[in-house]
Amino acid sequence: MKKGTKRWLSSLALAAGAFGAASALLSKKKNMGKQKQSLSHPGDVWARPGMTVTFRAELMPSREREQRTFRVKELLPSGRVLLDGATGEHAEREFEPIH
Repeated sequence: MKKGTKRWLSSLALAAGAFGAASALLSKKKNMGKQKQSLSHPGDVWARPGMTVTFRAELMPSREREQRTFRVKELLPSGRVLLDGATGEHAEREFEPIH
């Protein structure tokens, strides 16, 4: 292979690598921006203080629906909730889907 061809191919490979790295970095920044945005908008949460949520039946098998229903006391920054009448922090996946 000629010297000029080798230089051209190596510069092409270098440019392709730089392009790939730059696009990966921009993609990561774009996704991080979406995460920050969703946390900063209080309207994008799955629960609000005062609303009622019902634990899934698998978590409390011997209780009726009324006994598995609690009122949200506080929404934590992590997305978890504190409930009136129940101890600990609870995540969205522990509850029945909200319609």
